[in-house]
Amino acid sequence: MTTERMVAIGAGGDLVGPDDRLATADMVLNIGPQHPSTHGVLRLQIVLDGERIVRAEPIVGYMHRGAEKLFEVRDYRQIIVLANRHDWLSAFANELGVVLAVERMLGMEVPVRAVWVRTLLAEMNRVLNHLMFLGSYPIELGAITPIFYAFRERETLQAAMEEVSGGRMHYMFNRVGGLKEELPAGWTGRARRAVDDVRRRLPDLENLLMDNEIFRARTRGVGVVTSEMVHGYGISGPIARASGVDFDLRRDEPYLAYGDLSVPVVRRTDGDCLARFECLLEQAYVSLDLADACLDRLAALPPGPINTRLPKVLKVPEGSTYAWTENPLGINGYYLVSRGEKTPWRLKLRSASYNNIQVLTELLPGALVADMVAILGSLFFVVGDIDK
Repeated sequence: MTTERMVAIGAGGDLVGPDDRLATADMVLNIGPQHPSTHGVLRLQIVLDGERIVRAEPIVGYMHRGAEKLFEVRDYRQIIVLANRHDWLSAFANELGVVLAVERMLGMEVPVRAVWVRTLLAEMNRVLNHLMFLGSYPIELGAITPIFYAFRERETLQAAMEEVSGGRMHYMFNRVGGLKEELPAGWTGRARRAVDDVRRRLPDLENLLMDNEIFRARTRGVGVVTSEMVHGYGISGPIARASGVDFDLRRDEPYLAYGDLSVPVVRRTDGDCLARFECLLEQAYVSLDLADACLDRLAALPPGPINTRLPKVLKVPEGSTYAWTENPLGINGYYLVSRGEKTPWRLKLRSASYNNIQVLTELLPGALVADMVAILGSLFFVVGDIDK
């Protein structure tokens, strides 16, 4: 019969019995909660048998802001500033779900220029998100250099995003009916140069890692997520596609201008840490190509409005709708219920990271403690996206 005891990191077992054999007591170990400068305030409670994990439970809620209740006392202009913060690496994409839901309820037609600019900025934001994980994940495995390459590329794209919106993290550039304002003069040319520069230099980061035998040894065959796990836990995004699931809303249920674009779906079948990293890397290249296609289309469009004139008090007709988007980390959905007032009666957020992280309860048991950090980092989550 085994027993459980709570210990700190580094504690050992007691010697018992006449033959001085090691006790078989399981060890309950708390990983975290950690400071937000790491993955965020996430706590893992794991049960160890020696160096192997027996059980694991992610304990969330340390960063919970009650965003869904705050939505109910903000009007449809104000909730955008709250909605873009749960995944702080995907702020522009977060805003899209809200405005698309409201526009659908209003039956509003958005100007063509706004549609294409939204698509362009969404793909640039996707690359920014992926670059953060492409640089930070190797740190989990002891490789410090890649983060400097990743941030060089992030700063290149970030400069273009900051120029157009005025913000570096929380852009607040979407509006119901379009975008905040017209693009700065000459911005599309500078954006194209930024995209080209990142595409040209991204192989520097790729070559540091993909042929590194230590990186491959720490990630290949580790933390395998099966397609059954994907469907069972509602996993989405690059984590799901790394397990062979062929699903991407941009192709399968197009929104914005994706119906007019050819969106390649990046997939792998191994489902391990390496496959997830490879998906993220290849998706960055795909998003750069989509950004180029949007810039080409914008260059061919005639001048026109980029937003729609709204009434001073915006009220949404009574009813409900569900708007979902392919965010960088997976499916992001908003279930909007209106009673015809200027604030939503209910606005439920379905965030990608919340579903994706639940698989840890099934993924970690059987793994070694040494592989735990590699597995955890490869799920590419933002804790604010979990806790909302």
